[in-house]
Amino acid sequence: MAEHNDRDSLTIVLKLKEKPEAVFEAVNNVRGWWSEEIDGRTDQLGEFRYRYQEAHNCTIRIVELLPFESVRWLVVENYFDFVEEKSEWTGTEILFEILPKGNETELRFSHIGLTPKYECFEICSVVWREYIEGSLRSLITCGKGQPNTRSAE
Repeated sequence: MAEHNDRDSLTIVLKLKEKPEAVFEAVNNVRGWWSEEIDGRTDQLGEFRYRYQEAHNCTIRIVELLPFESVRWLVVENYFDFVEEKSEWTGTEILFEILPKGNETELRFSHIGLTPKYECFEICSVVWREYIEGSLRSLITCGKGQPNTRSAE
């Protein structure tokens, strides 16, 4: 499993009773916990696009899928309409590490490179916590998350 040591990057840890297989499956069901506004596959290597209204658009490349262990995304393109540097996330990585811990599974989410130096750090940290601690946890434990819904075009 890949190691990282960017201590200022956002990290969120969940302790879960579910097996690593269930956690891995939920992480890869991005439409089930993050947003229904996803174009592309999220369960295999390749790229997908995320959109939230006009506020946030990005292209993410899935660069690592180690079954039941980890998932790594690279943000290859990003646009925010609410900060001065519109492409802040570009080049950052999002890592999901799945670690068996006795009868529990630890899910460690890290947005590597998302640090306090970014204008969006505070709001992005709050929103990531809502998605990971709320929606993704709910998808894993109850079978249903609270993703952003697809907007009517």
